[in-house]
Amino acid sequence: MHRTELADFLRRCRARLGPTEVGLTPGPRRRTPGLRREEVAQLAGMSPDYYTRLEQARGPRPSRQMLTALARALRLTDDERDYLFHLVGEEPPRNRGTSGHVRPGLLRVLDRLYDTPAQVITDWGEVLAQNAMAAALVGDITARPPGDRNIIRSFFTRRDDTPGIFPSEEIEEHARLHVATLRAVLAARPDDPGPASLVAELLAGSEEFAAMWADHEVAIRHSTVKRFTHPVVGTMELDCEVLLSSEHAQRLIVHTARPGSESAERLELLRVVGLQNLAPRDEESPAG
Repeated sequence: MHRTELADFLRRCRARLGPTEVGLTPGPRRRTPGLRREEVAQLAGMSPDYYTRLEQARGPRPSRQMLTALARALRLTDDERDYLFHLVGEEPPRNRGTSGHVRPGLLRVLDRLYDTPAQVITDWGEVLAQNAMAAALVGDITARPPGDRNIIRSFFTRRDDTPGIFPSEEIEEHARLHVATLRAVLAARPDDPGPASLVAELLAGSEEFAAMWADHEVAIRHSTVKRFTHPVVGTMELDCEVLLSSEHAQRLIVHTARPGSESAERLELLRVVGLQNLAPRDEESPAG
């Protein structure tokens, strides 16, 4: 592990980013350019002390999970992410299918959508990034352990233990869309271990999934209208726009309300309320 080079690289990447570029408020006047260390730590989901030690070339060797979080927090390009992995002595991710690395440009779009729920997911349901509004609407999925961030898995394995975010009469429709989408993805990339292992897991662990899988329905997620129920602001009817990134099989999903509607008023209330009134809300299936 090249600790000195890693520390210098992290400092330079932090210095080139401003708070508004990552969705943070500027706050008081800053004596030096770039993000503060605690801001990078917040974005990466690690303790400020841990990140500080990395920049001081005295930290422990970061895990692959931590390196991925740092690459996302610092808005690294694919080449910069690979360089970060090499500095630590790790082989960069070489996924045969989808990549967990969100392109900086896509993250910048996400950062600027401060008043509407938006998130980046893979085409087989892995949540890669969320803004604060998405976390307020469906729960902070990125705060979960890495193996527990798939919305399709959650829908079929945790639904009985969590509050619903969709009206009960629409649950089957969402379930069938999840199954049909996963079948289309698996057919397109049969050698991708991610969706293949998820299908095998759900076939073995969910009778509901197995029954719907046997129907052999195929569909791809498209823009639509969805209704969400929220414990604080109530039911909202939101337009769901799905923007595709074919290079990494990722999707930016944005939810908006029609101007002047009751749903628009409730969405604005959700923005004001934010996360402060949000109970643990592990979604059945967030906006996917």
